[in-house]
Amino acid sequence: MKLSRPVSWFLLAFGAWSWIIWITFVKNLIKDGSGLAFDDAGDPTGYFWVHLLLAVVSFVLGTVVGVIGFRGVRALRRTSYGGKQL
Repeated sequence: MKLSRPVSWFLLAFGAWSWIIWITFVKNLIKDGSGLAFDDAGDPTGYFWVHLLLAVVSFVLGTVVGVIGFRGVRALRRTSYGGKQL
C-alpha cells in the first residue's frame, strides 16, 4: 500500500504530537497535588494507574502511527526522484 504525501506527513505529525502531549500529561500526573493520583500516604491511586496505562497505550499507538508515517514519507522521497532509488 502506498500512502499519499499529506497522509504520510499527517501520520508522522500525529505520532510526534502524541509523544509531546502524553509526556506532558505523565509529568503533570506525577506532580499531581490534588489528591486524585496519590492518597494521603503518597501511594498511587486507581486514578493514577488507569491514567498511566492510558498514557502508555497512547505512547505505543503514537509510535506505531508515527513509524507508519515516517516510512510513507521515506518511500515517497525514494520515488519522487524519477523512480531512481537513492
